[in-house]
Amino acid sequence: MTPVPRDDTGAPVPVPERVRRVVSLVPSLTETVAASAPGLLAGATDWCTHPEGLDVPRVRGTKNPDLERVAALRPDVVLGNAEENRAPDVEALRAAGVPVWMTDVRTVDGALESLRRMLAEACRVPPPPWLDEAERAWAAVGPPARRRAAVIPVWRRPWMVVGRDTFAGDVLARLGVANVYSGHAERYPKIPLPELNASGADLVVLPDEPYRFTADDGPEAFPGVPAALVDGRLLTWYGPSLADAPRALAERLAPANLVTHRTGPAGAV
Repeated sequence: MTPVPRDDTGAPVPVPERVRRVVSLVPSLTETVAASAPGLLAGATDWCTHPEGLDVPRVRGTKNPDLERVAALRPDVVLGNAEENRAPDVEALRAAGVPVWMTDVRTVDGALESLRRMLAEACRVPPPPWLDEAERAWAAVGPPARRRAAVIPVWRRPWMVVGRDTFAGDVLARLGVANVYSGHAERYPKIPLPELNASGADLVVLPDEPYRFTADDGPEAFPGVPAALVDGRLLTWYGPSLADAPRALAERLAPANLVTHRTGPAGAV
């Protein structure tokens, strides 16, 4: 008898031998399935924006999925993530008899391993070429010529930054950027702006999601500190974007592409 596979959290997931319908509750995982076995996708969240033009039923957001809608789509398996999705929603789906495969991704290597297992054991599909390409791309990243200390905001009003034990933090660490708040007790702490500016960081990394930082919205709060404006998908998504992330992020982190505001406006928040 074939043993029941277990997801990243150790929970047994009774996935059928042949999977025909997958509902994804995480944008990264939606893109992963769409790029690997597009015919399997039976539903996705409203926030699943990649690949462009994805035409599948929508089930609201990652934090408030329409559980009745999900069940009505008759998925063989639902894909979720321990950080993105709420435990009560996962428990409700499982109680209704819907298999839910949960990922838990906190490092680059962990992402590659998790995706490979998810595709093989939860979706019953062979590893796609892009996954091998992503592994080669990250294996080719050598020791950085220099290390920089960075603040990595993900929200403002209030300011919230990347803290300990996060995928984004590991991505940047592999590229020579150390997270000033990697030792914080929280994974995404709220830190007052004066404290951020007194942190000793010599770089601020500003992604365009979940908060959409731009050249005109973000760098001015960190006068004198170079800012790297990066594609949030490359920094925080674990999927096909992993293949391009090392090169594209390294380019955005290059000194020639940094933005520096010499003075900040009074009362910047």
